[in-house]
Amino acid sequence: MSQGRAAAGEAAKPQDQGWAWMVLLAAVLLQGLTLGFPSCIGVFFTDLQHEFQASNSETSWFPSIMVAVLHGGGPLCSILVKRFGCRFVVMLGGLLSGVGMVSSSFCKSIGQLYFTAGLITGLGSCFSFQAGVTVLGYYFVRWRTLANAMASTGVSLGFTLWPLLSRYLLDEMGWRNTFLIFGGILLNCCVCGAIMRPVQLASGSLLQSAKPAEEPGRRAEGAQLSNGASSPHPQLQQQTRRTACFQMLQKYLAFDIFCQNKGYQIYTIGVTWMMMGFALPHVYLVPYAIQNGVEERRAALLISIIGFINIFIRPLTGLLSGHRVFTGRRIYLFSLAVFLCGLSNFICVISAQFNVLIIYCVILSIAMSGIGALTFQVLMDVVEMDRFSSALGLFTILESITLLIGPPLTGLLVDITSDFHYVFYTSSFFLISAASFMGFSFCALEKKNNKLKEASKAPVDNSSRYQYNEMPTEPQSESQSPPAVMYVTSI
Repeated sequence: MSQGRAAAGEAAKPQDQGWAWMVLLAAVLLQGLTLGFPSCIGVFFTDLQHEFQASNSETSWFPSIMVAVLHGGGPLCSILVKRFGCRFVVMLGGLLSGVGMVSSSFCKSIGQLYFTAGLITGLGSCFSFQAGVTVLGYYFVRWRTLANAMASTGVSLGFTLWPLLSRYLLDEMGWRNTFLIFGGILLNCCVCGAIMRPVQLASGSLLQSAKPAEEPGRRAEGAQLSNGASSPHPQLQQQTRRTACFQMLQKYLAFDIFCQNKGYQIYTIGVTWMMMGFALPHVYLVPYAIQNGVEERRAALLISIIGFINIFIRPLTGLLSGHRVFTGRRIYLFSLAVFLCGLSNFICVISAQFNVLIIYCVILSIAMSGIGALTFQVLMDVVEMDRFSSALGLFTILESITLLIGPPLTGLLVDITSDFHYVFYTSSFFLISAASFMGFSFCALEKKNNKLKEASKAPVDNSSRYQYNEMPTEPQSESQSPPAVMYVTSI
């Protein structure tokens, strides 16, 4: 009887087939609606400045907060996913995103816009996107790598379509009505979430239960807390709380890996520094083009060109980086892409003519495709997969800080100098210096490891602790359930 039920459950399991491809389609739409959305904010930059009489620095806080919260909300999202399941969190994110943009259409000051469009919409986008990526791990086992690559094309579609739609709606009905319509569009994340129903296991249990079973350690911890409440020793109770807090930080923010793993340390610092300049062209390219006489519609088209090229180049870059020639060398390919991204900014400094800016967008898009395709692959190479989720938590928190402060500080520089060229100078400085730091540091680390091997005449037991070391990233077998908590961002 029980064997019959197990067989029936196994037959009904939707992994890698049937409904899984509908979930993949929903994930593509989610990434276009969430990660692609900030690309259109530059279209509204000048109108918001005039509406609120705000400086470049004040106006740039709005997209900075949105992007920083979208990237940095991963740990909170992972806690909600573990507690309520992916489906609920995706729909909650869609609701927050829609409410945030609808509220933004009624804002009377730039400060209110920081809260509604920046914080609320950014947090909603974070929930929808990251929970949507997590659910793919449940629906795909054999084709998981392909599913994630196909889902990432939604980002490029969003980069292509959002600026064009924004420019059209802004010309027809103004920014307030446009934000109101955007609120309705972002509510479609709830529809995508409804498609992502929990996966049925052969045993009949749900992979994404609303209330996951408590772990033995957590039950013991709860027993200790309950005993501590009636214990006459408050110091013991306080120590138990500190231990629980420390375990939570270790789970979601891997400080121990940062201190011990030199490769992870170098890579995290390099990417965090890189993010100070990475987002600047997306925020200031459209206002820079308009200031130099480019028609507003054509200026908005520049961001769409970047997204359109990404649709084709990003998958190719992912396939290229997976070739065995680049095994153990992906960090150098990543550094090269960052370096090229920094060099491309000098094209804008040379000339602001539309034809020249198109060339700039093509080169920038190729470099961005390499960065986007390799960012998390390199992280998987330098960190053991069983600690990847924790390492990603600290990684995204740190990069969100520099994503937050980079555009406003550069905007302040533009306000002081009245020269948009400093945007691209600043971006180039951070990108080129980050690429050089990562490339030379990993090269030195590799040489040091080779010397240690020669001296010991034996393989280093714990090599990942001292060197850049590629970890196996093959998909898990069907008998293994995917990580219960995984928050992923995309560039």
